[in-house]
Amino acid sequence: MNELLTVFKALSDRNRLLILKLLQQGELCGCHLVAALGLVQPQVSFHIKILKKAGLIVDRRCGRWTYYRLNDADMFVRFLLMSALERMAPKEVCANMKRLDAFRKSCSNPCK
Repeated sequence: MNELLTVFKALSDRNRLLILKLLQQGELCGCHLVAALGLVQPQVSFHIKILKKAGLIVDRRCGRWTYYRLNDADMFVRFLLMSALERMAPKEVCANMKRLDAFRKSCSNPCK
């Protein structure tokens, strides 16, 4: 039951839901999430840590960059995320997507 509580607590924050919605588009570097959310790196790292602990996202390292993606290994997590994220209106993440697109155009991250 503690695992289930951890998952639902992770989903109870707006910024974490936005991170998950952004990752629904595909794998993103931590710097992309910082730019898209308009938050400072420690805040994003805090939310990432909670999402990882809940098993909602996984990461991989590439040089000095860390990339995050949705965890698709657990069917419960996949269906839960699909259900939760489809209920988010596109306007909720529109500004974040615009910031992400602008940052991607100016980014020189070699580990894409």
